[in-house]
Order: sequence, then structure tokens, then C-alpha cells
Amino acid sequence: MNKQFSEPLELPCGAVLSNRIAKAAMTEGLATVRGEPSAELKRLYQTWSAGGAGLLLTGNVLVDGDHLERPGNVIIDREPRPEMLAALRGFSAAATTSGNHVWAQISHAGRQTQKAVNAQPKAPSAVKLGLPGGQFGQPVEMTEDDITDVIEAFVRCARILKDTGFTGVQVHAAHGYLISQFLSPRSNQRVDHYGGSLENRARLLLTIVRRIRQEVGPNFPVAVKLNSADFQKGGFDFKDSLKVASWLQEATIDLIEISGGTYEQPKLLGIEGIEEEESQHLSPSTLMREAYFVDFALAMQEHIDIPLMVTGGFRQASAMNQALESGAADLIGIGRPMCLDTDAPQQLLDGLAELQRYESKMQLLPKWADFLSRVSLIRTIGGFALQYWYYAQLIAIGSSGKADRSLSVFSSVKILLKHERNWLKARRRLIENEK
Repeated sequence: MNKQFSEPLELPCGAVLSNRIAKAAMTEGLATVRGEPSAELKRLYQTWSAGGAGLLLTGNVLVDGDHLERPGNVIIDREPRPEMLAALRGFSAAATTSGNHVWAQISHAGRQTQKAVNAQPKAPSAVKLGLPGGQFGQPVEMTEDDITDVIEAFVRCARILKDTGFTGVQVHAAHGYLISQFLSPRSNQRVDHYGGSLENRARLLLTIVRRIRQEVGPNFPVAVKLNSADFQKGGFDFKDSLKVASWLQEATIDLIEISGGTYEQPKLLGIEGIEEEESQHLSPSTLMREAYFVDFALAMQEHIDIPLMVTGGFRQASAMNQALESGAADLIGIGRPMCLDTDAPQQLLDGLAELQRYESKMQLLPKWADFLSRVSLIRTIGGFALQYWYYAQLIAIGSSGKADRSLSVFSSVKILLKHERNWLKARRRLIENEK
């Protein structure tokens, strides 16, 4: 038994995680067209609950059905139907079968809403996402009333999740979604008290966190996922992140998960982005380590006292132990390995030295076309295609309880595109019929 992994973690609110391994948030796309947790989603989380992690973090639970991260998100939008509340209770019960915690990651996609979902999404400013392909529309700058509505939506969502059996919430303020957009001066060009200075840009996040704390009480875990940096010129940088982390500590949150990047610079996925800020390159020690954000977390621990979670790239138990021993992390997040080895946490607890590295075994291009991998755009497309292969594994686990290692990357992309296309068609029909 690995003692470090198996040590419990007591949070500032008094809640206790049974060990130091968490299933990181990964978007599932398995909700019904009404945004309710499906039987497949419940099966997926019941399988993960049996896998040994002290904490399961859900994928994005959206506070606004017009601003989805992707088709198939769980949506807690305005007043939920009794069927939604029952489905949420079933979801939380399945996800806590083994006595672990399950925290819902609550989010709003802002300008990172696909055009197929909303051609004119609301955002801090009317700054369009800098990606080729036309998948994202021209955003509309939010009014102060819009911002007030979003704050209320996050608070309402947290209250409903607590009432339906979730043991905590994580506010998603990273990866270029709405709150992250407010934090970044690239996407937030407002001139009111939600724009300009860092204090103003962080106002939305801090107001949401404080309001949620008031709503759920002092003993319910409230966490935040925060970018260490956007890795883009003129974006949210590490000094900004340190300051916001200190403000979050004052707002009595229980844990910060360190992450980084946006759709334009998806550093967490190991995908080459459209533009990268030279001054924000990772340090040599981070490049040599498995975990992408360990150095950032270690520096952050010098400024705050609340627990930190680090996710991204961990495979070797020795690297995870080093992060825990050094104080860089209090909690280790595992993502992709659990798309195939759903009991990866238990394997680590039992003494496994290294998790499987499935990425290195995947053939993204035919051998005759390997030379194309030198092209930046091809590498980016290949990275997203591999991500779809992992998404397809979640569908397989939700359907049968087991991953499907025989799936090719090409087949996975077809499966996911068909799945999302059918979901969107069905949701449009539902909305039209209910008008």
C-alpha cells in the first residue's frame, strides 16, 4: 500500500477526502437532450466510484443551456424539472457508491460555445475566439444585468447540486470558459468595474465564490479550477494567478486546482496552440517532469495555505510522490488513464509503479503520411483527434461498463461527431416543440 497516496486530506471546511488521488474533470457528453444525467452517465461514474479515488470531479455541469461546452453537457438551467432533480440524485448516488466524494464542476462556456449551439454567445467583450474553421461565432458583450444573471445561475446551480447529494462543487475559472474570459485582458476589454484592473477582472469569480459560500454554508467543499497562465501574449499570467489565488483564500474556498491554457492555447491537452507567449514558456524543470503544472503549484504554495490539486501528465507513482513530498500538491488529479483503466487509483494505492501510456501507442496518421506530423496545424488536429478517442472510451464505459481498446482514432472521431450531431438535432426539435 502506498502510504502517501492513502493519506486522508482534510479540507479547510472540515470535509475529509479518504486519499490523495482524484479523478480529474473530463467532459463526458452523456446527458439527455434535456441536459439530465443519463443512465450511461450514472454507469460511468458508478464504475469510477469503484476505482479507488477519494474524489471524483465531474465534467462541466452548465449553468446556461445556451452556452454549452459541448453537446451532451449536464445543464442546470433556471428552475429544474422534478425529473432533473431525480436524475441528479441518481447521478450523485451512483458516483458515491464506494463512499468517495463527488464534486460537480460548474461552468459557463461564454465565447467558447460552438456556433451550432449558439451563433452569438455572451462574453465579457465582443472579442471573437481566434481559431480557424468557423466553429465559433461572434460573441455579444454582456450587460451588467447579464452578469448578475450569471452570478445567480452559478449560485442556484451550487445549491441544487448540494440538495441533490453532491458532496462539493468546483467553479470552473480556467481553460478559456466564461470566468477565465473575464480574468484575461485579451478577452475582457470592458471599461466598467468588471474590466481593466485585475481586481475588476476577478470580480465575477470572487462574487460567485462568495455568494456560493453564503448559499451552501461553511461545511460544504467549494473549489476553483484556476489557470496558472493562459500561455498567450497579453493574457492572464502567473503573477495574476498568484494574486487571484490569495483573494480566493480570503473567500474561504477549500481547494484550488492548478491548470492552464484556453482553446486558443490548449496547453493542458499537450496540443500546440495558435499563438504562444514566449515569456510564459514552462521552466526546464517543468518540461522534464511529468506533471505540467507542478512548478506553478510549488510557487503558489509559498503564497497560500489552502490545498492545491495538480492534474496533467502524471503516470509514474514516483513523480506523484515527489509532488506530494515537495508540497507542490496536496491532491493528484488523474484524467486520461481513467478513460481505460477505471481502477487506476486503486492500482496506485496497491503499489503500481506506472500507469499505462496509451497515447504513445496510437497511430494518428498512416505511416506513409508521417511526414505531415511536422506541420503545426496537422499536429494540432491530431491532438484533438486523440482527445476524441478518449471521449469515445467514456461512451463505451457508460454503455457497457468497459472501455473499448480496439477503437481506432478515426472511428472515434466518427462516433463522436455522429453522437454530437444527433444530440444537437434532438435538442433543437425539443426546443421547437416546447415553444
